[in-house]
Amino acid sequence: MILRPNVKLNFGLRVLGKRPDGFHELETLFVPCYAYCDELSVIPSEKFSIEIDGPCYRGWDPREDLTARAWRLFYDEFGIDPVQIRLFKYSPVGAGLGGGSADGAFALKAFNDIFSLGLSDGELASFAAKLGSDCPFFIYNRPMLATGRGEILEEFDLDLSAFRVEVAVPEGVSVNTKEAYAGLDNENVNSDSMPLFEVLNLPVVQWRNHLVNDFERSVFPSHPEITALKQRFYDDGALYASMSGSGSSVFALFPAKN
Repeated sequence: MILRPNVKLNFGLRVLGKRPDGFHELETLFVPCYAYCDELSVIPSEKFSIEIDGPCYRGWDPREDLTARAWRLFYDEFGIDPVQIRLFKYSPVGAGLGGGSADGAFALKAFNDIFSLGLSDGELASFAAKLGSDCPFFIYNRPMLATGRGEILEEFDLDLSAFRVEVAVPEGVSVNTKEAYAGLDNENVNSDSMPLFEVLNLPVVQWRNHLVNDFERSVFPSHPEITALKQRFYDDGALYASMSGSGSSVFALFPAKN
């Protein structure tokens, strides 16, 4: 079985404070994006194995990849047979696009199909949450309003047919997520902000002043390349531009060409 795990964009991202469990309370809209896709091959085998390659592979231990962790999760839970995993990384790493989370979630979906486990999307999402906060979204892979640490999802109707989406990553720039969070932990939460779902229901031309990614406050001062990329999108006529996740990617909405 061959799958093409896509990435995601964050339309607005509010960090509402640190929770007692050490995670952060979030509010964001996850939106699937197909600007970058990995290639994931899963084949039943006599012995478990995993290979990772591709232009965006950075040499991490394949056994610790989320796809391998996904197999171990289902092996422990259901006793599934070994598989051969081959993953080609085309999605940028450390860019706030969730490519690794997508790989793990898509692997769970592949195991569910290959081994006829009969799990619903909701059941798969519960397992995906054990892999990472972004993973449940990729089980559904459609616009979802996310709260909690990102695993509590509610479907959101978003029509982007009138817009063209562009995504870019500054060359050689990645953001340490822990540092991005640390830069916000000592700030006071702005509880007077408009709820995210209300902002998203405003006309897109109003998003620039209201739809905010809180991480930009902690990331932009130390990564001027990301700031410059966002400004370049606006200079080129974007109606809205934002960093995705904790960066370093930036996306923009332009009027669609007729």
